[in-house]
Amino acid sequence: MKAGRWIAAGIGLVAAGAAAVYAQKRNTEEPDFALLKSEGDFELRDYPPLVVAEVTSSGDRRGASGPSFRRLAAYIFAQDRPAGGESIAMTAPVIQQETEAGRWQMRFVMPSQYTLDTLPPAPADITLTEVPARRMAAVRFSGNGGAADLAEREAQLRRWLAGQAIAPAGDAEFAFYDAPMVPGPLRRNEVLIPVGPA
Repeated sequence: MKAGRWIAAGIGLVAAGAAAVYAQKRNTEEPDFALLKSEGDFELRDYPPLVVAEVTSSGDRRGASGPSFRRLAAYIFAQDRPAGGESIAMTAPVIQQETEAGRWQMRFVMPSQYTLDTLPPAPADITLTEVPARRMAAVRFSGNGGAADLAEREAQLRRWLAGQAIAPAGDAEFAFYDAPMVPGPLRRNEVLIPVGPA
């Protein structure tokens, strides 16, 4: 009888996670890109210029994630603007990159209707900037996106690029598409590596 309850609870959890994923995907804007090549989990994409809000925190990747996410969320949800104002919709993915040893930059891509001129002013520790158009290689995977997973996927992506005779043009970036309550098997993560201008 106990086993049946555990199975039912597990099925309920998966169903709730799937519902959360479905609702999130329907309502969350993602950056447009032109797909140039697709091979299994690997893709080559051209992205247009993207307006982002970014902040940098110290520590390991997971330790830096919480403070960075909270700062950017406070900005887009108008929690720390002197005049308050309208919230900015959350988009996906949240992007992280190690800019130097122990320094992690997090970026929220702004919804496509905004420009640098139309975004609300940001606090001094948050930078609003436009990332130029660029070509990116990507590998998609599910799971919780821990350090070992990210390192393994980055190595796979670099091997794929070498096999395509494509040279990396920058450091790896890590993209996370789902809310924390989404179960690991249903999450979408990516490692992206710039390979040149779009």
